[in-house]
Amino acid sequence: MNSLAGTMASLAGEIRLRNLTVSYNRHPAVHHVSGRFAPGSLTAIVGPNGAGKSSLLKAIVGLLPAADGAIERDHLQPADIAYLPQQANIDRAYPISVLELALLGHWRRSGAFGGVGRKGIAAARTALQAVGLEGFEDRPIASLSVGQLQRAMFARVLVQDAKVILLDEPFNALDARTIADLLGLLQRWHGERRTVIAVLHDFDLVRRHFPQALYLARRLIAWGRAETVLTAENQLAARRMAESWDEQAAICHTDTHTHTGHAA
Repeated sequence: MNSLAGTMASLAGEIRLRNLTVSYNRHPAVHHVSGRFAPGSLTAIVGPNGAGKSSLLKAIVGLLPAADGAIERDHLQPADIAYLPQQANIDRAYPISVLELALLGHWRRSGAFGGVGRKGIAAARTALQAVGLEGFEDRPIASLSVGQLQRAMFARVLVQDAKVILLDEPFNALDARTIADLLGLLQRWHGERRTVIAVLHDFDLVRRHFPQALYLARRLIAWGRAETVLTAENQLAARRMAESWDEQAAICHTDTHTHTGHAA
């Protein structure tokens, strides 16, 4: 099954957070969060800088362990989850072409490039066409603009054809046209009943395009319909919580601070 052929994704299993605490550099970045991302939901994770948003994504994909609590990935295998990191974490000097970057979307299922085959290469070329990079296949990624590189990264996600898609600040420093084009891909994935979770800072963009929102300030502020989450009261609560952060706090192993939320 491949999204590029216009087929519908199988209904993804939900992702449940059970009193989850995630640590970074031995200090908690996410504290005692509980809730669920429903299958096929489209959710924005928002919050102040340093609120644990990226750490939460890394924990869901398995790059960071849970220090306490658990993440339950219902009927999901590693290949079912696609992860797009922030551009700041991408080595642009790595000697790889645009086509080879897109082909990395096959990696979790087929390993090295040699196992991709003609169909896999064709899928990567089709993905590059879908993101507006036809004719860029042989260019090194170091030659791309910020917007072009992000389009190539989205092509890699398209090739992976995953049930769950995690995006960390996917629109940062992009021009309006590129944002509009990439938002179209998010809406396409949502229409295919894939579960899409994106870390974002632009509240207006979230209100216009994301039905669900999770407001995080290391602890959970709110989780539900975007219009009920992105309120002035919640912004004030997040700001106050951020002002009280203790960067040297120890991990608290307790279930007495459980917060709940969901995304329908």
